[in-house]
Amino acid sequence: MATRDFARSVAGWGRLVASRRLISPKDKLGARLSFADGSSSFVFRETAVTEPGMGDATLLVISFRLAALGSNRLLHAAFRRECILHTPLFAGFPGFESKLWIDDVETGVYCGIYQWRGGDLARHYAARMVALLAPFSNAGTARHHVVEGLPRDEFLARPQRAAADAEGDWWRLAAPMSHGPAHTSEEAM
Repeated sequence: MATRDFARSVAGWGRLVASRRLISPKDKLGARLSFADGSSSFVFRETAVTEPGMGDATLLVISFRLAALGSNRLLHAAFRRECILHTPLFAGFPGFESKLWIDDVETGVYCGIYQWRGGDLARHYAARMVALLAPFSNAGTARHHVVEGLPRDEFLARPQRAAADAEGDWWRLAAPMSHGPAHTSEEAM
């Protein structure tokens, strides 16, 4: 049941916070990600657990476009600020290790690029999160992709390791993550 899973995540998040194991690294903020479908996004936040878990590293990419925000840049800026409140809904799920929060300011598409421990755990979380996001997103934009055995930082540095497949190019990177000119302060927080 989804409600139970999210309640357990909130409890797990509380334990991570209490033990000071949940951090917000700053080294990737403002980095640019170019996707194989021609879109690009910027990292505006990172959330990570300080101690790695057990299991195989798994890449998880979740993407959505919130219907209510439209093209209003101020609403998107507000959403980027308030989305930190959503951290309890993912950080306490079993297997969570890290998340890059990214957005495309031109299209309003938001993504999470995660490292998870274990493909089954990543798929379980992704199914719950996509089901939660779908009613608030433009039709067909809430989706996920899982690549077992591919650590997130390896994906960012060597995107060619993620082979094309039937799901299209929306989740694959076209080039390694770039630390070029940073986003403006309004866009990259």
